[in-house]
Order: sequence, then C-alpha cells, then structure tokens
Amino acid sequence: MLISLHKNATTTPATRLAIQQAHGTEAELAQRFGVGKFTIRKWRKRTTVEDGSHTPHRLQTKLNAGQEEIVVYLRTHLRLSLDDLLAVVREFIEPSMSRSALDRLLRRRGVNRLPEPEVAKTQVKSFKAYEPGYVHMDVKYLPQMQDETERRDVFVAIDRATRWVFIAIKGRKTASAARSFLNALHKAAPFKIKTLLTDNGREFTDRAFGRREKDASGAHEFDGLCEALGIGHRLTRPKHPQTNGMVERFNGRLAQVLKSHRFNSAQDLETTLHRFVWLYNEHLPQRALDLNTPVQALKKWQSTHPDLFSKRVVNHPGPDI
Repeated sequence: MLISLHKNATTTPATRLAIQQAHGTEAELAQRFGVGKFTIRKWRKRTTVEDGSHTPHRLQTKLNAGQEEIVVYLRTHLRLSLDDLLAVVREFIEPSMSRSALDRLLRRRGVNRLPEPEVAKTQVKSFKAYEPGYVHMDVKYLPQMQDETERRDVFVAIDRATRWVFIAIKGRKTASAARSFLNALHKAAPFKIKTLLTDNGREFTDRAFGRREKDASGAHEFDGLCEALGIGHRLTRPKHPQTNGMVERFNGRLAQVLKSHRFNSAQDLETTLHRFVWLYNEHLPQRALDLNTPVQALKKWQSTHPDLFSKRVVNHPGPDI
C-alpha cells in the first residue's frame, strides 16, 4: 500500500491509530512510542490518522477585503502600472506595502496582465477640443478638525485640456481669498490662463438671482484681478452646476479622500490633500488624455504649442510629509 507521509512525520498511520487506542498518561505514551507529548496530544484529539493540510487557513495579506477591491478597481479602470499603483497604495491605503506583495495580489486576483483596450468600431462624435488655458474653478468645504475653531475651504482649479489641478486651502470663502488663490494659480500654472469658469458664488461675482435678480456688473474685485491678468471670466448658468462639471467631479475625488482617511490635525488634512493632487498630476493616467497623466499631457502640448506656455513644464518630487 502506498502511504504518503509528511517529510517530517515521526509516526506512521499504524502508530497514530495505536496512540488513539492506547490508555495512559501523555508522558507514559510518549515514552512508549518514542515521541513527544505534543505528538501524543495531537493524535489523541484527531479522529483520522492522515496528515492534515499545511495550507494556511487565512492568507497573510497586507490589505483587507475592502482595500483589495479598491486596488483592483484602480488597476482595471485607471489601468495603472505596477509602480504607479504602488505609489498610490503607499500614500493612501497601506504605507508599508511592498512591490512584491502588490504583485502577488494582482496575480491572485487575475489582473496582473491587463487586456488591450478595445478599439471602437464606430466613430463617436468627440467633444469640442480646447487648448490649455481654459480653467474651471470652484470651492469645497472641508471638515473641521479638533485643533480648528472653524471650518476651512479648499479652492480648486482644473485645466480643461490637460486635467492639471491646483488647490489652495483658505480660512474663509471670500472675495479676498478668491483673489489670493487666482494670484497663486497664475504663478503656478505653466500655461497662460485665457479663460476662467466659475459658479455664481459671492467670492467670484456680484451677480444675483432669485428674488433679487441682477446680472454681473464686472466691478467685482475678482473680476478686476481677472482683467488685470488678461483672463476672461465666465459664469455658469444659475442653478446649473453641471456646467462646471469637470471641477465638480474632481471635488468628488477629494470627498473620497476625506471619507477614507482619519486626520490627526488640520495640517495633516492639508498635507494629505496636497499629496493627492501631486499624485493625480504626476502619476494617475486619465482616459480622456489617452492614458497620459496631466503633467505628461502638458509636456506634449508644450512640445507642439510652446506659445501657449509661460514656463517649462517640469515634474515635481512631491510635497514633504
């Protein structure tokens, strides 16, 4: 009869059966069969004489089930490379994740090799093409931290053509804060800003609607700065936030970051948001950009249309932790 035993087994099926049927203390049986007390105790508890499985009952993974689903989603929908995915995971999910552990996860889930994207057989009418310089701007409330006395706001700007994003956190949503943000944006953007699209908030315009309907006068201090910088200021239609949908969608991404993190302080929250924007600009490919990152898209535009830019596009090492 062919018997398959573990390479380190100290007993045979016949010995194990004899242990199960024998009477006496563990010490007596250990001396009789020439094994340790642990072996006697183990086989006395079992009802079979076959070796048990040595496969772990639970995989020792870095991520829980929910976190794994997020990683698989990023891999399949954004089509991130292993190194780009590793950067995102380390920043926002598990700082100690190793490259080999992430590779094993992708292999186990069957997404280590992504299929080539399907090419549409029929031509679909594309949206109107825009050059860099058409910027959407909006403001989003931030949760109040324990070390804060009031809530803050994050001003967000995103370029329509390249999806390049710039943010700044301000204490209050005022016209002065909006002017300060526009000044910072004008200095940071490598392209020349030609058009700015905002909603009808009082920090951007004196336009009013409802019971006191009034068109924008153009005398608002934010309009004054736009004129001084040579930027055209456009407003969305009242009660139509979808007009500014591009920045609204990015605000949704920020909302996901805020929901998925626990912040120890206001500074911790601010650092996390700035690191996310850096990852977004430098490492996250966009389908709308033919799987290029916003910075890669900026570089391509600069190589073909240098007149649209005021300075050279460069990669940034990322904000300090």
